[in-house]
Amino acid sequence: MPRVNAVAVIGAGASGLASIKSCLEEGLNPVCFEREDDIGGLWNYTEDPRPGKGSVYKSCIINTSKEMMAFSDFPVPTDFPPFMPHGFVLEYFRLYARHFDLLKHIRFGCSIEAVNRADDYEETGRYVLTIRRTEDDQSAGVEELTVDGVMVCSGHHVYPHIPELSGASAFKGMKLHSHDYKIPGPFEDMNVLVVGAGNSAVDIAVDLSRTTKKVFLSTRRGAWVISRMGPLGIPADALCNSRAFFSLPLSVLQTLVKLMANFRFSHRNYGLQPTHAPLQAHPTINDELPHRIMTGAVQVRDDVAAFGAHDVTFKDGGHEEIDAVIFATGYDYKFKFLDDDILSMDNNKPGTGLYRFMMPAHLRHPTLSVIGLVQAIGSVIPISEMQARWHARLLTGGASLPEKAEMDSDIEEKSSRMKEQYVDSQRHTLQTFWIEYMDTIAEEIGVRPNLGRLALSDPWLSLRCFLGACVPSQYRLEGPGRWSGARDAILRSLSNNAKATQSRVLHDEPQGLQLSALLWLLIAVFLAVLFVWR
Repeated sequence: MPRVNAVAVIGAGASGLASIKSCLEEGLNPVCFEREDDIGGLWNYTEDPRPGKGSVYKSCIINTSKEMMAFSDFPVPTDFPPFMPHGFVLEYFRLYARHFDLLKHIRFGCSIEAVNRADDYEETGRYVLTIRRTEDDQSAGVEELTVDGVMVCSGHHVYPHIPELSGASAFKGMKLHSHDYKIPGPFEDMNVLVVGAGNSAVDIAVDLSRTTKKVFLSTRRGAWVISRMGPLGIPADALCNSRAFFSLPLSVLQTLVKLMANFRFSHRNYGLQPTHAPLQAHPTINDELPHRIMTGAVQVRDDVAAFGAHDVTFKDGGHEEIDAVIFATGYDYKFKFLDDDILSMDNNKPGTGLYRFMMPAHLRHPTLSVIGLVQAIGSVIPISEMQARWHARLLTGGASLPEKAEMDSDIEEKSSRMKEQYVDSQRHTLQTFWIEYMDTIAEEIGVRPNLGRLALSDPWLSLRCFLGACVPSQYRLEGPGRWSGARDAILRSLSNNAKATQSRVLHDEPQGLQLSALLWLLIAVFLAVLFVWR
């Protein structure tokens, strides 16, 4: 492949920032185009919804703990809460961008209108970008820029998906998608229907329930609702996303997650019991829903059958008068600046085939990637970083893709697995397990930790990497991009989460005692489950 230098990064959210840094690590010259006037993408909260931009509501809190969503060589500050409201997430991105001096590589107020193959693409793999300034002054006009590579980091929570439901057009109350929801104030003393049972649906239902007269949560198939907090108040994702946990048979994992979900509250008694197993769909993360159902502020209802002018009928025959409906029904994945012959999406599935969910397998050169277009049971931020590291290596020749036939076979095999493992839904077209996917890309780069070799040189660290949370810093222990602070970040991950909650410090029991006890408990549970199963 011809020498690559200039790389366009489209979007300055988490994926875009990681892509800029990854390019710089490989000696490339990145230029990032961001349509807004600030970094953060989805996490750049605005009081007004903006078309073409990902959006969060004012009460939004990230669903993954700070140690599991951190960039691999930049831990979240100790004094940041374990689960960060959107303002803390954005501030973390600012700290990351300043620390690695990324802002000077970003052109704000620039919208990408088109990405096309250059005339010499067959020989060079280059692309031509059509760029428009997004400020009011249109005199700046449009410019074109030829680059050697492109990283698409524009996100996929941009274009709301609203299902076609009988009578919806005749409903005379307030209608909006969760993309446009910001605060509960406008819905005070209303009866509000929230359609959906994913993260946004449940968050919004809970948020509304303190202001409205009644909230009805309509679900087609129910949902497994998991709390952010696990035993001893330890983040649940830090306990479950471990190599030990995911080395167990899938049937055992399904049983353990189901027990954990129902130990907190009976999904059957609360009307949320689905027919699928917990890991056959993306779990819903929420801490408050059971309490809001128990107090009558939220009612779980069946799928919508039809709307009237001021009411809704459910498929089980139930009927309610409502004043507003919020569709928390997901998004249509679109990349309008890309021609279909580069990347097409069909019902949220890549029609052109994406190798490892990021590289269009049919293209002659590995010079264009889509970063962050994946749904994992875990944080997407470290996945985006890992993808960016791999593509930067591909661009410089430090890594290579297999032959097209092998990539096509892998894509087909992954597609078949998804159909077998997950519920058939628009939401599960890009689904994967977090550790499995991270290890797969890490293997391509040469940064997957070798725990056997590590056990000989650093047994305690090897044990923590296997039994403890698979924090992103594990992928900085060796290989390209190795970071000298990785060991310390891994060993401090539990205490770093805990310290932010210790605003009143107790002196009667050393903190390390609880953490050590938890680690030994995990060892005992893992060995017991393994013994019983085998």
